[in-house]
Amino acid sequence: SAQIVGEVMGKYHPHGDSSIYDAMVRMAQDWVGRYPLVQGQGNFGSMDGDPPAAMRYTEARMTRVSEALLADIDKETVDFRDTYDATHREPVVLPAKLPNLLLNGQVGIAVGMATNIPTHNLGEIVDATVALIDNPEATLDDLMKHIKGPDFPTGAVVYGGAPMRQAYATGRGSVTIRAVANIEEAKRGRHQIVVTEMPYGVNKATLIEKIADLVHDKKLTTISDLRDESARGSVRVVIELKKDAYPKKVLNQLYKLTALQTNFHYNMLALVETGTNPVALQPRVLGLHDILHEFIKHRQKVVRRRTEYELRKAKERAHILEGYKIALDHIDEVIRTIRASKTQDEAEKALIEKFGLSIIQAKAILAMQLRRLTGLEREAIENELAELRKKIAYFEKVLADENEILRIIKEELLEIKEKYGDERRSKIINTEVGKFSDEELIPEEDTVVLVTTENYIKRTLASDYRRQNRGGKGKRGMTTKEEDVIDQLVPASTHDWLLFFTNKGRVFRLKAYEVPAASLAAKGVAAVNLLQLQPEEKITSIINLAKDAGSDGYLFMATTKGTVKKTAVSDYANIRTNGLIAINLDDGDELRWIKQTDGKSDVIISTSAGQAVRFNEEECRPMGRAARGVRGVRLRPNDSVVGMDVVASADQTLLVLSANGYGKITKVANFPSHKRGGVGIKAATVTAKTGPIVTVQTLESDAVEAIIISQGGQTIRVGLGDIPTLGRTTQGVRVMRLSDDDSVSSIGIMRDSGEDEG
Repeated sequence: SAQIVGEVMGKYHPHGDSSIYDAMVRMAQDWVGRYPLVQGQGNFGSMDGDPPAAMRYTEARMTRVSEALLADIDKETVDFRDTYDATHREPVVLPAKLPNLLLNGQVGIAVGMATNIPTHNLGEIVDATVALIDNPEATLDDLMKHIKGPDFPTGAVVYGGAPMRQAYATGRGSVTIRAVANIEEAKRGRHQIVVTEMPYGVNKATLIEKIADLVHDKKLTTISDLRDESARGSVRVVIELKKDAYPKKVLNQLYKLTALQTNFHYNMLALVETGTNPVALQPRVLGLHDILHEFIKHRQKVVRRRTEYELRKAKERAHILEGYKIALDHIDEVIRTIRASKTQDEAEKALIEKFGLSIIQAKAILAMQLRRLTGLEREAIENELAELRKKIAYFEKVLADENEILRIIKEELLEIKEKYGDERRSKIINTEVGKFSDEELIPEEDTVVLVTTENYIKRTLASDYRRQNRGGKGKRGMTTKEEDVIDQLVPASTHDWLLFFTNKGRVFRLKAYEVPAASLAAKGVAAVNLLQLQPEEKITSIINLAKDAGSDGYLFMATTKGTVKKTAVSDYANIRTNGLIAINLDDGDELRWIKQTDGKSDVIISTSAGQAVRFNEEECRPMGRAARGVRGVRLRPNDSVVGMDVVASADQTLLVLSANGYGKITKVANFPSHKRGGVGIKAATVTAKTGPIVTVQTLESDAVEAIIISQGGQTIRVGLGDIPTLGRTTQGVRVMRLSDDDSVSSIGIMRDSGEDEG
């Protein structure tokens, strides 16, 4: 590198070696330039701000992309000017087959002015330039269909929207860049934030130091450890959280307080030709359309000048070959003429006079080697001349048609895209940060939300549950304490709204993706970290509202003492972070079951003693959120409600499951509708072998599987087709095999997604 720096300083830039070396180093750093122009050998620094090795220890050469910037510079395509001491010549501008101004961006400062242009994706730049060539009237919005936004070498997420459009329209503006950070499950039920992509221009070491300072100053109190696990060519910063931390909240704090979120300020200032003097350049702030337009104008000049140069060279060569051909056609006479001449000048004059040659042709014939007189050489000359005449015709055609020049520009751009184009690294979100929906960052996928009786909650993928035959023992689905069992299991899309009802009659609302994801065996996080629960308050029911559901319909709820109430869904449209009252409860009563209804459905309430009562919900008028409700079922001593569900159709079926793993499917038609408040009729025979009834659930037509979870944490996925349909008074068959000290805790029903199971 020292030799390169010395060459540049001696011939072109006599202002110190450090500025030259720093510029070359920057062009070699792949976290600075999207497509580095220099390939470095040795230590060229790092994202942590480490300085490069001294120039005597490093080597450098041009990359292939940089060769595209210099292509055809030897064909008089650009103007040259004297260097500082008039001993050498230097190009005023490079031929540049690509707009490096956008490709690698530019950062610079001069007297009274500065420029700041972000890096972009090569393929997108090519596509936008081609679109502008095809349609010179293309608007900014047309161009931004191709150029989505900046594409930084460090990746990250760029928030665009109106500010980005303004930046590309006017050349000035600002966009927000966020690091790519994922919340992952760590050991002992904790979580960690893992940063894998950094905002452009952020010093990783300085960022880590800043986070450490915030922890030391107690501005971030839920971070337990901070590690840099980055390797060469990759970034991995691990931020371990304390057990009681809410990962999403911590991540938002990091975005607010550190360089995990930064702004890139556009100031697209560039030097533009003014008039016919190519050296007279004027600084101008350019929009995206302006930059691409100037680049196309530049390439038109380059291609025209290159074609003129190649045409001139082709004509010069053809002129000489025509002379050769004349000489070969009259070779004997040419030889006699040359032998009869006393001097070279005399021979030249004789050839010109006898054969009508030019002075250039005559000199070329005199310089021709004797081997050119062979038959093969004669044929080669004729073939070369024919080929040159085709090229001359082509070059003249290009120069006569501006559209042909534009076609060549497009062709060369697409060739470069084919060679060097790659995938975008930065993700563009077309909205301003703070106004965006988190859903844009989160894939929509089927999940299962689980809550334990000890109020631990987590979210897992639905695909984590394997399907087994009836009577299988299952696999461990959650690590629980001995006294903690899984109580709620709700299938949901990550984008669905979930309403969380508690035993104290309150309700909270979250998106499914806001529940921290965890593995099948993980314990989850305490629900109090997600919801503002009171002491002894527990989640007892979860309602899944589809992400696109409206506010029509009702919520029908039941308590353990048999009280029921119907409330409009619209009453829960705006729920404060500290929750809302869903029902007023009597002492000793708890809210346990809530179902979404149309206001006209039959409901079935079942008890642990195997009784069930069916009645129409129209017997219950809609009430306000704070109302107490009315009696739904009359309970006998030592009996309690274990389930409440909605009847959707007359041919619907019920899944009945007991504590000892016995179950059956029975028809809803076996349960005639009565007035609410009665003791009901027998739904199943309860014995010591079966244990008390745990749940009775209605099955939709698309229900295909049941996920059953035991108090010991065992999980089984059973096809509903494997469970027999039996009469109302039967006890059922063994559905899940349990240990002697284990019992069924909860059940969830999976619906057919329309896809075959892998």
